[in-house]
Amino acid sequence: MNYKMIVLDLDGTLTNRDKVITDKTRQALMEAQKRGKKVVLASGRPTYGVVPLAEELELGKYGGCILSFNGGIIMDCRTGEVLFQKKLPAEANRKIIGLAQEERVSSILTYQDGLIITDNEECPYVKIEAGINHLKVRQVGSMADYVDFSVPKFLMCDDGDYLALTEARVKAALGRDFSVYRSEPFFLEILPKGIDKAQSLSQLLKVLGIEREEMIACGDGYNDISMIQYAGLGVAMENAVLPVRKAADYVTLSNNDDGVAHVVEKFLL
Repeated sequence: MNYKMIVLDLDGTLTNRDKVITDKTRQALMEAQKRGKKVVLASGRPTYGVVPLAEELELGKYGGCILSFNGGIIMDCRTGEVLFQKKLPAEANRKIIGLAQEERVSSILTYQDGLIITDNEECPYVKIEAGINHLKVRQVGSMADYVDFSVPKFLMCDDGDYLALTEARVKAALGRDFSVYRSEPFFLEILPKGIDKAQSLSQLLKVLGIEREEMIACGDGYNDISMIQYAGLGVAMENAVLPVRKAADYVTLSNNDDGVAHVVEKFLL
């Protein structure tokens, strides 16, 4: 198969344990782009948290794309144009925030103009999200009163074992109009219905005129399963959770051993 595009999750996939792209992986992806291959960064991160890595890989020069908020927004890096966007309805905010309070999770957060908005800036998981994305945090007295606008997603944050129990209850309470899943053990994501990486990639492929069979998708987390199953070649990192490895067509090296570079060299170059 002549693969034309590679889609990469970021944390645990493109970046190593230090959240950086290694020289070997960067060089492989630059060479792929020089040969006309499309690179798409697909992450649960907000757009602002993906842009620095997109700039490092020169996606603007080569016409790559950012798929952020787990597929809630797709942006063309060359033009800055938003190709696809779907946000939560503002009228659902109070219900979602109320659920977080009922479940007594450590915090709930969302995003506004490059800021993280939360009810608990001291929560260690809020600090993790801020650190990963290089975003400042604004704590507000009442999330329900403050967040009266449409947002791409909410994150409920707490210990992984506790969120494993919370997830089923939140799904049941919100019903079929929302996508609810964990991107990390300590992050429970609430997004608009039908928003996941595969659904959004199907929209992007139409714009680019590329078939799904011509796409490689690499990931390690639960929110990567849909795109790994959807792609022509679904790749799991060696460090991926077991369901991702089971869903994949191919298992590469870990994110600390240049697993993405291995895939690029084997299937694209």
